[in-house]
Amino acid sequence: MNPGGRAAVPGLPFGGSTLPPGPAGGISMPGDGGPGAERPTVTMASYPDYSGAQQAVDFLADNRFPVERTAIIGTNLALVETVLGRLTTARASLAGAATGAWFGLFIGLLFGIFTVGNWWAVIVAGLLIGAAWGAIFGAIAHASTGGRRDFTSAATLRAREYAVTVDADLADQARNLLSRMNWQPANAR
Repeated sequence: MNPGGRAAVPGLPFGGSTLPPGPAGGISMPGDGGPGAERPTVTMASYPDYSGAQQAVDFLADNRFPVERTAIIGTNLALVETVLGRLTTARASLAGAATGAWFGLFIGLLFGIFTVGNWWAVIVAGLLIGAAWGAIFGAIAHASTGGRRDFTSAATLRAREYAVTVDADLADQARNLLSRMNWQPANAR
């Protein structure tokens, strides 16, 4: 840890402050609390779905509120695994073949760049070889589970409530803006 309390990033000055912000905003380090964590915040409103919280922040942005000092915080997280269907050895082989075909296509394109002759044949051969090996490995991987997981699924992380928070020094301004839309701000937490 550095004097500011932030974790040091190897190869960068203390705290990694030279890292550029990502597509979702600023970068926060594990245990850091995120951007603006050192400032006190006030919960303005809570919504049962993300779109409600998003509309509130969008309304604030439309009214020239400094939204870089707001946050949408999902609470009461739940992992939801949706079962998509039964997984058989044939389905596992088919999925493996699809993945292998993509990889084979990539390798075929790489070799095709350096081929003097028929480069289409190299690409098609890479695709077919990749699909065959993918199917074999997909079947072996499924068979090795011994029937312990004979289904496919997709897991998502969902929040039961989304709170819109703002820095405490801007709470009155945000409360006034949100009340113009007949939205009742939540009590400060």
